[in-house]
Amino acid sequence: MARIKGGLNAKKKHNRVLKLAKGYRGARSKQYRVAKQSVMRALNTAYAGRKQRKRDFRKLWIARINAAARINGLSYSKLMHGLKLANVDLNRKVLSEMAVNDAEGFAKLVELAKSKVA
Repeated sequence: MARIKGGLNAKKKHNRVLKLAKGYRGARSKQYRVAKQSVMRALNTAYAGRKQRKRDFRKLWIARINAAARINGLSYSKLMHGLKLANVDLNRKVLSEMAVNDAEGFAKLVELAKSKVA
């Protein structure tokens, strides 16, 4: 039986990695071994960054809600507790959008939370 060499598959694998490393500087975009290390690290960082972005947005939403709640005379934690007692199921993303774009509606929610907490 004829021997099958793996050259084609190796070349495909190398080209796949080098394509991902396109735009990198120096040997990182030219040499397979260096490019592979750089791409592995970049993909790990990208994965971690996608998780970090979710945390960052949550922090931003909480800061916006807290600022708007304090303008209306209530702290963030008391507002969230009051909304929970009032069975208002709005997530932080929606609450922060209301705080920025719909001040009157947010003020009504704050009043509702105040009545439930007090």
